[in-house]
Amino acid sequence: MKHSLIIFFFLIFGSCFSQDLEEAIYVATEAFNANRNTETFSKLLNKETDFKPQLKTKDHYFAYLFLLVNKANHLDNINQQTKAIAAYEAALDVYNQQELNKVYTYNITEYCLKPLGILYNKVGDYTNAENTIKHYLFLAEKQKDNPNKISGTINLAQLYYTIGKFKSANTVAKNGLNTNGLTASQKQKLIQINVNCQIALNLISSTEDIPTKNNVEAYNLNTLETDYNLAIKTKKHKQALQHLNKIISKAYNNTTSSSRMLAKLHVKKAQLHYKLDQSEASLTELKGALKFLIPNQDYNGLPKKETLYPENTFIDIFDLLAELQPNHNNALACYDLSFYVSNLLTSTLTSQEAKLIHLSANRKRSESCINLLFDAFQTTSNTTYIELAFNYAEKNKGAILKEMVGKKTLLERYPEDSLLIQEDYFLKQQARLTNTLIKAQYQKNGVQTDTVSQALTTVSRTLKQLQENINNKYPESSDTSASIQQLQSKLKQDNALLVEYFYGETDVFQFIISDKTVALNKIKKDSVFDQSIAKYIDYFNNSSAINNNIPNFTADAFNLYQLLQFDTTSVSKNVIIITDGFLNFIPFESLLSQKTNTTSYSKMPFVANTQTLAYNTSALLYLNTSDFKYTDSVLGVFPVFQNSNATLTYSLNEAESIDKQTNAKFLMHQAATKNDALQQAKNYGVLHLSTHASSGTFNIPANIDFIDQKLFLNDLYSLDLNNQLVVLSACETGIGRLTKGEGSMNLVRGFQYAGIENILFSLWKINDLSTSKLMASFYKNYNTTKSPFAANHLAKLDYLNDPSISNVKKSPYYWSAFMYYGHLTPIKPTSKTKYILFTFIGLGIALLLWIIIRRRKNGQHT
Repeated sequence: MKHSLIIFFFLIFGSCFSQDLEEAIYVATEAFNANRNTETFSKLLNKETDFKPQLKTKDHYFAYLFLLVNKANHLDNINQQTKAIAAYEAALDVYNQQELNKVYTYNITEYCLKPLGILYNKVGDYTNAENTIKHYLFLAEKQKDNPNKISGTINLAQLYYTIGKFKSANTVAKNGLNTNGLTASQKQKLIQINVNCQIALNLISSTEDIPTKNNVEAYNLNTLETDYNLAIKTKKHKQALQHLNKIISKAYNNTTSSSRMLAKLHVKKAQLHYKLDQSEASLTELKGALKFLIPNQDYNGLPKKETLYPENTFIDIFDLLAELQPNHNNALACYDLSFYVSNLLTSTLTSQEAKLIHLSANRKRSESCINLLFDAFQTTSNTTYIELAFNYAEKNKGAILKEMVGKKTLLERYPEDSLLIQEDYFLKQQARLTNTLIKAQYQKNGVQTDTVSQALTTVSRTLKQLQENINNKYPESSDTSASIQQLQSKLKQDNALLVEYFYGETDVFQFIISDKTVALNKIKKDSVFDQSIAKYIDYFNNSSAINNNIPNFTADAFNLYQLLQFDTTSVSKNVIIITDGFLNFIPFESLLSQKTNTTSYSKMPFVANTQTLAYNTSALLYLNTSDFKYTDSVLGVFPVFQNSNATLTYSLNEAESIDKQTNAKFLMHQAATKNDALQQAKNYGVLHLSTHASSGTFNIPANIDFIDQKLFLNDLYSLDLNNQLVVLSACETGIGRLTKGEGSMNLVRGFQYAGIENILFSLWKINDLSTSKLMASFYKNYNTTKSPFAANHLAKLDYLNDPSISNVKKSPYYWSAFMYYGHLTPIKPTSKTKYILFTFIGLGIALLLWIIIRRRKNGQHT
């Protein structure tokens, strides 16, 4: 009886306590909502801290969800977007983890998912924005929720339009128009997006071109937005300004217009004034935009960094302010604020896709900065300007790859750090999920796409938190700059010279760094330059292009040598090339350093005859490359694909030659499976893949074939490989989709991402007999020199000088495809060389002793 009473009172008071906590949370939130200001918000945050440890029941968590959503809404209203996102994400976690949907009827889409998707879009987290919008579209389809389906369709179409995916935006908008229950204003929005996309895709150049098949009463073909976009597209800036003034007037009269929207309109007006050479008017509009984004500030100078927050409108403002400055110092100060805001935006991004979009804009800004610094150097001859320009160029060299390599390096330095271990786990999980998502989308599997998208969003949230904690603990880990002084020390050690190209929109910049000097050249990127690059790349599209007109090729090879000013590197035997843009697809060894009339390839003055070249994605990656440790332990993977249309006939000869020169194990034919190869690769110093590969398409990533399945680029992002050398004896392993700021998204990048520093790869599809001969020579020289850097160079010379190979087969098409990324390992002396060296040393010592003895004897006689 006594125990029963205790239980009874416990239940009664426990229930009262539960209700009191639930009510307390609601009361605190409503009190804040009644009078939102800094003081009441601070009180709410303090109370939240008290509430959180006490949460136990579903009722508690549902009340807390209410608090979080209102907190997030307020943070968004006061321009603290990053914190607002964190609050909405926390609300979503509470809703999902506590399974509140099973107990309560709550419109999670309206109060959480929609604003979260909009916020992701605001801060440039386009991957999470897309995943979030697609998720509530999926829920709307499942629940037959037409209103949210319509709003999701509009938001997704607008998102795609914002990031330049005009075809996707157009498709979504068109499909949305077939949805039942559209209001007149919703139809207007969808058709407007549809028209905007067609203008962007050059399908519409005037209002007469606008399709009228979507007959909607609410839609006026001559909307101000359409008129403005058409005027912008046709560069009728005065007309565009007139239309924009009307748009701005309407926005001011609309009470729902946000400060952010008005700021963006003022920036557009400033851009038009700039194009009309109205600098003062442009400056006035930019100040007006800043007033909306940072109220109660001094607008006569540049704002302080601490007043800025993640908002892409700031970037537009500072980029244009830079263009309006009278000198390079002021302009660079503006651009640096743009980079600062860009870093704020990207610091919370975890997906490569979202980061790549921002890198494209950063690249254009970097070109402007390099141009300013080049002009300053021309005026002053101060090499400090070259060093600053080089830093801007390096910002756009494999930025994401450098970040990931840095994370791996940090983990190697602190292998017991739980934060780093967790981050590594979730980064691999993210890569695996991304790969699964690509396949699900390709197969049009809606359920799996939604499931994987949500898993990716969850992983993204975890990574953001880990990233913040790691940056606080290791602030130096985010530095991805390459010091000129450290580079020069490394170059002296390697007896080498580094040439780095920056492939801009209007110019190509060439940085030349030796152990003692730095130089900067500017190459005009005009139609002649573009045609020369395109024509030279075309020579390697098939085996007959060069042989069909050898005189044309030799003239073009020498012309490009001069155009790229590669003669500036001729003072050095060893050269590291940091390529960029379409220069990624140029085999520099095949360029000619002099004019020639010969048609005999072995007599031509190829760069390969006088210089040994290595390539890399970034100067920082070259700088941080570890010393190469020679090993003859080779795992050879040879699917061969016998009895198929894809048979690699000479692959067997290649395997035989490797077997002669190394201590190799082979996975041949059916044994060459993807899982076995990757599992066994850990036990070998060299991984050699002799197979087929593809550079991929817009939708399908670069990939390489095993006997049972393909290894995709995204697969490599989730791997840890530790081989000293990877040899990709397969076609197109160095080719991939070009992205601004990151470079070629090829298999080489994937292997670098996975931890490989030294890689031999090919740029195009080549004859497998030629490959077999080159590989045989490579491993022979590798065995002799202990250096993959030297072996690749010597293999090409051996091929060119081999009398058994016909002149036709000595075309650069056959021997210059293979390129080397990695350490510039010097040739190790062989045992025979050592014997000769010791013999000479011995003879020298004997001669010295003989001279000493002779002198002593002569001294005694006198």
